[in-house]
Amino acid sequence: MPRDLSDRLESFAAEVIKGVPRINKSFAGRHIAGQLIRSSTSAGANYEEACGAESRQDFIHKLQIVLKELKESLFWLRVTVKANLVAVEAVQPLLKEGNELANIIGKSVVTAKRGKLKEGGVH
Repeated sequence: MPRDLSDRLESFAAEVIKGVPRINKSFAGRHIAGQLIRSSTSAGANYEEACGAESRQDFIHKLQIVLKELKESLFWLRVTVKANLVAVEAVQPLLKEGNELANIIGKSVVTAKRGKLKEGGVH
């Protein structure tokens, strides 16, 4: 089991990609599968960009994009279940990991913003 955040985001995206074939092949299923692949892979890619950020503000901005993409991935996973495009058992581990990752990234954004306030004073 990967422990590093970058590895976890890569594994999350890879597991989404592996799970996409389980989604019903209807028009809606294909649309949602594409959205899921886009948002889950984008979360990891944007995290890598955040690791190379040019400033604290750039870092915070990129982490916020990671959080947005994770939340979008979770939305699409929930929709697949509610629309009966996939069994809940098939996406439950992804929902769990996606929520954990979103919580970690969300707390990282808050921490980074607190550091910014300490450096630059109260805004």
